[in-house]
Amino acid sequence: MHVILVAPHFPANQRNFARALRAVGARVTGIGDAPVEYLDSQLKSWLDDYVYLPRMLDEEELEKAVRSIQRKSWVDRLEATIETHMLPVARVRERTGIPGLTPQQVLVCRDKTLMKDVLRKAGIPCAKSARVETVGEGLAFARSVGYPIIIKPIAGAGAAGTHKVTNDRQLLEACREHHLDKGGAAAFEEFIEGHEGFYDTLLMGDEVVFDGVSHYFPNVLEAMRTREGAPRIVTTNLIDSVGAYQEVRDWGKKVVQALGLTNTPTHQEWFFGPKGYRFSEIGARPPGVCFWDVHNLANDMDLYVAWAEVVAVGRCSQKPSRRYAAALQAIRPTADGTIRAYEGMDRIQAKYGAFISKSHLPPVGSPARPVEGGFMANAWLMLRHPNFDVLKLILEDIEATVKIHAA
Repeated sequence: MHVILVAPHFPANQRNFARALRAVGARVTGIGDAPVEYLDSQLKSWLDDYVYLPRMLDEEELEKAVRSIQRKSWVDRLEATIETHMLPVARVRERTGIPGLTPQQVLVCRDKTLMKDVLRKAGIPCAKSARVETVGEGLAFARSVGYPIIIKPIAGAGAAGTHKVTNDRQLLEACREHHLDKGGAAAFEEFIEGHEGFYDTLLMGDEVVFDGVSHYFPNVLEAMRTREGAPRIVTTNLIDSVGAYQEVRDWGKKVVQALGLTNTPTHQEWFFGPKGYRFSEIGARPPGVCFWDVHNLANDMDLYVAWAEVVAVGRCSQKPSRRYAAALQAIRPTADGTIRAYEGMDRIQAKYGAFISKSHLPPVGSPARPVEGGFMANAWLMLRHPNFDVLKLILEDIEATVKIHAA
């Protein structure tokens, strides 16, 4: 089995896909936009070959590189796991005759308004939405749905470029940011009140061989707009015992079936509130912020190897233990500028060190990264505990205790 892996070098957890492919016996060729000298010796040991492609998102250049590899040896799979790479890779995959997700499948998972149109027709409960290309269309949508509404990029990831707007002035500002006055477009959506989480799967064929339900505290839009607090994402180990989770799983499986997805990871965002379950969006890829590492901590497994088995072998030996709840806890500096001091981390380490599995604590003198950089832009911890509710209390204690002073 020969697999071309796009971008094996960045971000940090990408190397695990190369590691896993090698572990299951696949031949691995990497294509990346970093010179080979940038790759460390360990990553190089997992790659049989590497092609440096400075303009990796240029489809013509990517196709030339893939065809060059094909002339040397048969290629079974062409895989990408980063959102921005998915569509160009799918188009090249189709043109070079390599099996995998089609451009249309990826497009539906990238274009938020098309995605919701398809899923509404399949009976999936979604927020009202529309592709908006003019300010007039945006104002008309707001009049029909009522404020607040959400405005986001057509094909974005995370909360980048996403706004909750509550009046015409804010709508006009968001329209300018999305360049609706210059030929741009944006996804306009009904605001859904409720708690936000996500449902991750790994599909072998159309069978779900792994799934996990996770929660945002607070919801993503709030977490990505203020330095206040220490936002966290928690994956539950109660997925088999809480009735509401079964509803999330049932709807989640209907989503992947409606989109015809097979042999791929998926990452689905959802809300649960006064209107019940509402689907938000899906990516045909793993979650961001290295969250497969959190799933691995929770389940005593290696999801990267599970993915590699699905891609390269057609089986999956990895099984989730559900022994732990696990979390990614962000800890943000108090201000922009430079980190001056840590407060309370020694007390947290003394109390909960046994539950902290991984950590990243930028040294004093490091820059305080912008909030928009996400959950891992500054300090973070990964923790696990057998009791979901106890873990939530530990995370709340960390938020109250640890301060990163910056100026």
